[in-house]
Amino acid sequence: MRSIRFSHRSLPLALFLLAILTYAPLLLSLGFYWDDWPFAWIAHFLGPTEFIEAFRPFRPFLGPIFTLTTAVVGVDPLRWQVIGVLSRFLLSLAAYWSLSQVWPRHKHQAIALALLLLVYPAYSQQWAALTHVNQEQIPLLFYILSFGATARALRTSHRKGAHTALALLLMAFGLFPTEYFATLEPLRFLFILAITGEHIPSPASRLRTSLKRWAPYLLLWLLNAAWLTFYYTSGLYDSYRVTAAGTLRTASWETLASLLREMTLALYHAVPYAWTHFIRQVVSVPTTPSTIAALAIAILSLVALGIYLAGLRPPEDSDDSLSWARWAIVIGVAGTLLGRIPSWAASLPLKPFSLYDRFLISMMLGAALLTLGLIELIRKRLIKTALLALLLAMAVGQQFLNANDFRWDWTRQRQFFWQLIWRAPDIQDGTLILTHQMPLDYESDLNLTAPLNWLYAPDFSPPELPYALLSTQERLGGPTLPSLEPGTPVTVRYRTVTFYGSTSDAIVIYFPDVGCLRVLDPVYANAETYAFLSPRLTDAIPLSDPTLIQTDAPAPQPPEEIFGPEPEHAWCYYYEKMEIARQESAWEEIIRLGKEAQQRNYAPGDPFEWLPLIEAHARMGDPARAVRLTRQTLAEDPRTRKGLCALWTRLATGPDTPPATVQKARQVRRDMACP
Repeated sequence: MRSIRFSHRSLPLALFLLAILTYAPLLLSLGFYWDDWPFAWIAHFLGPTEFIEAFRPFRPFLGPIFTLTTAVVGVDPLRWQVIGVLSRFLLSLAAYWSLSQVWPRHKHQAIALALLLLVYPAYSQQWAALTHVNQEQIPLLFYILSFGATARALRTSHRKGAHTALALLLMAFGLFPTEYFATLEPLRFLFILAITGEHIPSPASRLRTSLKRWAPYLLLWLLNAAWLTFYYTSGLYDSYRVTAAGTLRTASWETLASLLREMTLALYHAVPYAWTHFIRQVVSVPTTPSTIAALAIAILSLVALGIYLAGLRPPEDSDDSLSWARWAIVIGVAGTLLGRIPSWAASLPLKPFSLYDRFLISMMLGAALLTLGLIELIRKRLIKTALLALLLAMAVGQQFLNANDFRWDWTRQRQFFWQLIWRAPDIQDGTLILTHQMPLDYESDLNLTAPLNWLYAPDFSPPELPYALLSTQERLGGPTLPSLEPGTPVTVRYRTVTFYGSTSDAIVIYFPDVGCLRVLDPVYANAETYAFLSPRLTDAIPLSDPTLIQTDAPAPQPPEEIFGPEPEHAWCYYYEKMEIARQESAWEEIIRLGKEAQQRNYAPGDPFEWLPLIEAHARMGDPARAVRLTRQTLAEDPRTRKGLCALWTRLATGPDTPPATVQKARQVRRDMACP
């Protein structure tokens, strides 16, 4: 049988198809994450040009990129997910072109590098697309292209000046907007050294020539370093602080050992840990639907990549194949370690497959080169091809699992927003919403402040922000939330707008891992009921004022393209409406809602959600049913005992409780040994 053959010209199509297979399967189930929310909010409510001012205290050269892209793309999450896939495709294509300019006799390796860079598995933040396309991927695209333009300037005999000028321009576009790639410039020198080594055998002459040809880029790099130094120390900068420099100035053997350990971990996380993590995930949960789907996609990828790589025209055997592998390893190690420096200098952790693996974007070019260099040490082409196809296929499977994590996070975000809408049709302007750690992996309290205002202030006009969401876990004791004393002023600077509020105008909410959103309050959902939660949350409950919720107002109508369609009215819908009815002492309405939910076979995911129904039955003259539900609730979760005791104490002592229920309440309290 005649074997299938592919030329190098097939690479763009192969990269595009691999990008679709890797990043598109769950595209329709993904949304906004992390800083996507404030950026989308700014673009929609303040306009794209507001990014110029919004980034002035952080990265002033980044603002124009956001301004241009949001003006063209808008704020539709799906559009940004598509742009994210195209961005990764263009990055890999740029890497192929640039490496082909550096090593024109090694196009086969350039193809392999482009494939590795496209699917690099440890960078899981691809789906926070609005943020990372603008903040890192566009600058990285320019920077990678600048390497190729430099190589072209060195290898062509005509228009060297034009190519050098283009390389410097691309370098500036990649270097000045963000500090992520501020330490990658020595890679250019190594690329130049590799090129000059082809025709200058003397090491000393090669070094002098390489330094001379690197000089214009070195000057631009030093100019950027001078700018960063000025900006960080001028008082204009207001973001991550460079803390490692001070540590190095007082370096001890212990400090140097710590640095060596950090660099070793960077290499480990960026290469062996990154490419093999898929195996660990499959072994840990082999039978879940997401794992089975990831395995299926990985197997499909393995077959397709195996056919493609085997069908590529084999590279010509050359005496310098091992020399290329050594260069790739040296440059790969350098690129991986240099890429870690900016985040390390800010004392930011490197945690693959978490929010902190965003720092791997500055390391993944080096990691891909290092990986490929190690593969190229293998002499047998069949083994090299099989290993490369296997690593790529596992990376595709891992990216599916990464996407599934984001899909679940988006599902939980939408559940939170819609349950909040059901529970709080409108909220008084100037209200501070306090919570604790929510079951969301990629969003902070300040991130969620943007959609909160999107929902409840659809006609917002600056400069005062009507609402703020703060986590007591993250903010309590800091400048944003100094204390939980009533009347404490709360000021939240939100880029170019500001929230001014007070702890006396607050609502405390709790969004559990399992169950429905709750508005906590000093009467029905007090610190005693939720004593098992963190004191940093329960200590805030006395501040909670549910009357700030306007229960009779029309509910927000969030844009479907942003927040998705309204979910099915399942248990949590009925629970939120029962909470509203309890706030209004509408006990008959609670019973009606409970009956309707049970007729539709809905039931709580968390036994605490029986409490409004128990109290309603007791207050409406059916204490027997209330007792049955009490026993059921206590059996399902013993932690409900304190809340049940508080409920029956309220019934036993309340002036509005029917006399028969008062007697029953006292008996129930004795049976449960309530204090």
